Amino acid sequence: MKHDPDTRPATQVVQAGRRPEWTGGIVNPPVWRASTILYDSVADLRSAAGVDTHHRLFYGRRGTPTQWSLAEALTELEPGAEGTFLYPSGVAAIAAALLATLSPGDELLVPDSAYDPTRGFATGMLARFGIATRFYDPLVGAGIADLIGPATRAIFMESPGSLTFEVQDVPAIVAVARERGLVTLLDNTWATPLLFPAIAHGVDYAILACTKYIVGHSDVMLGSVTAGPGRFAALRDTSFQLGQHVAPDDAWLASRGLRTMAVRLRQHGESALAITRWLADRPEVAAVLHPALPDCPGHDVFARDFHGASGLFSFVLNGGDDAARAALIDGLTHFGIGYSWGGYESLALPVDPHRHRTVTRTDRAGPMIRLQIGLEDPADLIADLDRGLARFAAARG
Repeated sequence: MKHDPDTRPATQVVQAGRRPEWTGGIVNPPVWRASTILYDSVADLRSAAGVDTHHRLFYGRRGTPTQWSLAEALTELEPGAEGTFLYPSGVAAIAAALLATLSPGDELLVPDSAYDPTRGFATGMLARFGIATRFYDPLVGAGIADLIGPATRAIFMESPGSLTFEVQDVPAIVAVARERGLVTLLDNTWATPLLFPAIAHGVDYAILACTKYIVGHSDVMLGSVTAGPGRFAALRDTSFQLGQHVAPDDAWLASRGLRTMAVRLRQHGESALAITRWLADRPEVAAVLHPALPDCPGHDVFARDFHGASGLFSFVLNGGDDAARAALIDGLTHFGIGYSWGGYESLALPVDPHRHRTVTRTDRAGPMIRLQIGLEDPADLIADLDRGLARFAAARG
């Protein structure tokens, strides 16, 4: 399809990546499964090795139109981006982006609110490679300048944090990083490019766990990194050297999910806001952590920079213990109990983020629960939570 640079994001998710040479007249790019690619001659084989193989058949690990279509669509959703590489999970995407950026002796800055596997990769594998990590208050904003040392090479961000939902001042941090010659990386899974176009805000690497809202159906593990200008070659070369590859069937499912992401995300967000407002008025709830609420840390930045909200948030119970929290969760009928989020079904998960923090430990009135709000009727979800809060109150005593 013809590409119009002025096309709005909701239209792009429907049309992007559907080149005629990849679709062959079919609406969706078909599934191209391949390991070996055959050549007409030895000369043809040898000439293929000397060109960019990211959008040219070379060997199955380098991809086929099925993967290229999804990668190109994700690139088009980030104005100003140079290219996108796909990975078998969000964690693999984070790892590849960091390895494309850092070398032994470097220092990495990571927010204290970061996704636990991100923290584990930094303190585990990166530490083994001689790369130091310093954790920082996610609300530091331009004050990040005071934390930059002679070995600092990159600043990682996650906004909002996926457990406690602090919204980082990404433009302020990016401005400092640009001034100091540092690379910036953002886990943008909560917002996606539809709600926060990271590359347009100056981020060098925008990372998504596509498992969540891109796929949208809780049936595929997938990640992506979209690179800003001048950053794609390092990402591509590192990823090729690591042997990273996404199965064409998984890429196809993600492309299918992408086409409905705009309408799904809008419904996730609207339902979540209705439920957060209901929870905020409940005496059993001490606090609701959702960026769209005025008392959520970083709300002013959210209101300034984001185009809307998605469906993931946490709330803090008013007193009680783990057993009382479990009584609430175990009896829910419309919420599953499980990891991940972004699918069509609602989920409830007990979370204890402060066990892992080293910089920004704060006291809470009670245990926390994270909710993923799916596509069910919010009235049914509220009724389910109402019964759950009654169980919590009874168990709390």
